[in-house]
Amino acid sequence: MTTNQPNNPLHGITLEAILNHLVKEYGWKELGLRIKIRCFTENPSIQSSLKFLRKTLWARKKVENLYLESIGYKL
Repeated sequence: MTTNQPNNPLHGITLEAILNHLVKEYGWKELGLRIKIRCFTENPSIQSSLKFLRKTLWARKKVENLYLESIGYKL
């Protein structure tokens, strides 16, 4: 069963897709400067970042907000 979420701009977008977009848009170095977490600055990889972001809500929220900002969504 699918639920319609018209007020959720992240509905249907995976965390992996968000992270891939941000890495392509900014690169790991700039991403680490914008969001200061070790998984972006020390030996960064999609897999290690996903593992951390899935467990750490505050960091995930920062990543989601940067994604929304990067696509021009007004928070």
